Amino acid sequence: MAGLPSGQEKAQTPTPTPLGVYVHVPFCATTCDFCAFYQTVPKGDAIARYLDGIEAEAGLVEWGGRAAATAFWGGGTPGLLKADQLDRLGRIMLLYCGGQPTEWSVELAPATVTAERLAVLKALGVTRISLGVQSFNDALLDALGRQHTPAQVYRAYDLIRAQGFASVNVDLMFALPGQEETQWRADLDEALRLAPDHLSTYCLTFEEDTALWVKLSQGKVKLDPAKEALFYQRTWDYLGAAGFAQYEVSNFARQGHACTHNLNTWHMYEWVGLGPSGASQHAGWRASNPPDLGLWLADVGAGRRATADRTALTEALLASDAVVFGLRMNAGVSLPRLRKRFPRANWSGLEDLLPRLLLEGLLTATQEGVIRLTPRGRLIADAVGAEVLEAFEAETRSTSR
Repeated sequence: MAGLPSGQEKAQTPTPTPLGVYVHVPFCATTCDFCAFYQTVPKGDAIARYLDGIEAEAGLVEWGGRAAATAFWGGGTPGLLKADQLDRLGRIMLLYCGGQPTEWSVELAPATVTAERLAVLKALGVTRISLGVQSFNDALLDALGRQHTPAQVYRAYDLIRAQGFASVNVDLMFALPGQEETQWRADLDEALRLAPDHLSTYCLTFEEDTALWVKLSQGKVKLDPAKEALFYQRTWDYLGAAGFAQYEVSNFARQGHACTHNLNTWHMYEWVGLGPSGASQHAGWRASNPPDLGLWLADVGAGRRATADRTALTEALLASDAVVFGLRMNAGVSLPRLRKRFPRANWSGLEDLLPRLLLEGLLTATQEGVIRLTPRGRLIADAVGAEVLEAFEAETRSTSR
């Protein structure tokens, strides 16, 4: 194909893959110390303008008659919207995305959970609530800049369960500043006592331009890779023994409760991102909206969307990302299946890399060609992923000369 080097032909999709919809709700009352997602305080008529913008942007999407299989609302804090605003947002999405998704997740912060908001979400057809708990420890919550208390967590969880949502996730974070292993174990114990269907356990990361990054640069907090590795290993062992199957480095679920939207994303299928900073992988392109409410509204008002970081979805790009994210999943990556899906990608660089990763004990491989990270490999999944990307990029460079 003209304009793209060998191995970088624009990807063709012979059969439609599942389509997801992500809606970014950018509003937060305050900014948590660790958060690097785009957010803004909802002043004046900001929420009304946002809802108008979502409706306008959804009308710009080339849906092609396809219905969304999954939907995910994140933020920000979707729960800052009032019940009638949540209802309008949901009806807009349902109108344009082809009807009721099979799975529909909404992130909620404990302090924003009310019976009225939950009733609206349930009536709309939301199937899955992800509750941003992070910790049950007051001091640790304060260290993260979170605006809820453990008491609000319990109240929110009870209200969510009372509405009868099909699946409930609890988000937790570990390796927090000053956190000891006993405190992390206590958080896990308390989460298990609540008996959610799904648990997401994230190692605290220090993103640039966050309050935690500033504290790190000032020496007020420190990285401790050995403690992080210990927390990872203890978490995997403990939750596995408690009946939660790990299906991705940070995610655990009871049978039938894995997050389908995330799985489809990690498999490099398609999704439409709506709202400021919303990212899309759709209709042959990967791109995002500007992370600014005013700029996004201006784009949409001019009939534009997904204008930032616009990149053609080549087979090389999709293949490399499918391997990187696939290795984070416990099921691993079927290389024969991916090679059939992306036959024009350059696979030679990965083939050269795999023997070393196997020799170093970071990967295992089956006779059927399925590769998986070992427990040791999962501890450095990001580093392995970086090597995989470099292998694909190096091979692409060599064949395009």
